[in-house]
Amino acid sequence: MEDAKKMAGIACRALEGKKGEDIRLIEIGEVSVIADYFIIVNGNNVQHVQALVDSVELALGLAGYEPKAIEGIHNASWVLMDYRDVVIHIFSKEDRTFYDLERVWRDGKEIDPKEL
Repeated sequence: MEDAKKMAGIACRALEGKKGEDIRLIEIGEVSVIADYFIIVNGNNVQHVQALVDSVELALGLAGYEPKAIEGIHNASWVLMDYRDVVIHIFSKEDRTFYDLERVWRDGKEIDPKEL
């Protein structure tokens, strides 16, 4: 779990550095076996979403973490970056509102990304 926490911190800082909007970090390890953390963020447009994806991939790659999978990169309205213990959801504003993952995962514990 400590490694996952480190990964989540790196990803959140990368998202903050590219001005990701409304970054939410949810600890889900107690309520699901999918991952330890979900990160949910949105960008302003397709280019911003892509810049957020690139920033996270670079930052985690430099720290030695490789993704298990990255999906949705071609339409860039919802990109899922699966790093096993940390899953990062990067949305367009519209898709984030529509899918409302924060509501779906409300049983998880929300953590201030600045604490990592």
